Amino acid sequence: MYLCRILQTLPWALILAGQAWAGEPPRVAVSLPPLHSLVAAVMVGIGKPDLLIEGSASPHRVSLRPSAARKLAKADRVFWVGPELEVVVERGLANLGPDAKAVALLHVPGMIRLKPYKTHNSRKGAAAYDPHFWLDPENAIRITKAVAEILIAVDPVNAARYQRNQETAVQRLRALDETIGAALRPVAGQPFLVLHDSYSYLARRYGLGPMEAVIVNPEQSPGARRFIVLKKRIYEKKIRCLFRESQLSSPIVERLLEDTNLRIGVLDPLGGDLEPGPGLYGKMMRRNVAHLIRCLKAGKES
Repeated sequence: MYLCRILQTLPWALILAGQAWAGEPPRVAVSLPPLHSLVAAVMVGIGKPDLLIEGSASPHRVSLRPSAARKLAKADRVFWVGPELEVVVERGLANLGPDAKAVALLHVPGMIRLKPYKTHNSRKGAAAYDPHFWLDPENAIRITKAVAEILIAVDPVNAARYQRNQETAVQRLRALDETIGAALRPVAGQPFLVLHDSYSYLARRYGLGPMEAVIVNPEQSPGARRFIVLKKRIYEKKIRCLFRESQLSSPIVERLLEDTNLRIGVLDPLGGDLEPGPGLYGKMMRRNVAHLIRCLKAGKES
């Protein structure tokens, strides 16, 4: 935790500063598939970043594989969310080389940060910010610009290429944002349930919800009291959609379906089953939007 606090509070100029690579581009490691996708887009034609947490494993529960731990130890620059989500990555930062630096992207200056879901506030050790910040495309743009700035500082030989890649990526992200906004407008304001509180940034960006999370703490199963509260919400607010996640499961979902008109959809905040690379972020976002529209539109018409 001490190392992490230092990395989060270092002045931005110090994060950008450091050893410049005159030959090979820096070795870059990225924690999660969506962040890896954004970093990979900046590095097109220069190098390929390593992905530390592959597949659809939940970052709340995963352990780093030995191969991922080796990649982390050899990295010159590490991009991760921060300790709010990735405790396992935080532990691995202790093994970084003397010239390596890690950047907790959630804490980059100018990033849009939301408070956690309101029910979290009373939970001991609750994070100061909701860590699923990449689900707002405006944050994806800010991540892209920050990553390009950092890589240009340590690899000035490839500065022009990083800059071109960043401009292309930002243009695509802005177009994606406009497309999503237009697609979700007809279902804005529809109440729905999500299994886990991963979608506040997405809901805020596009006026979705009101939204409520079934699982308040990913490390604990909801109890009888929570079930009663949710059941009451379903009837009072005429909620018609509940969205599962591939990374998490809970028996409460099947119980909530009993004697209700709930439709089940699937949302994925990680895109873990998609091919890693520059295209993953856009594919993940478009797929989530399609699932939102399918369920919410049907619920609105029923």
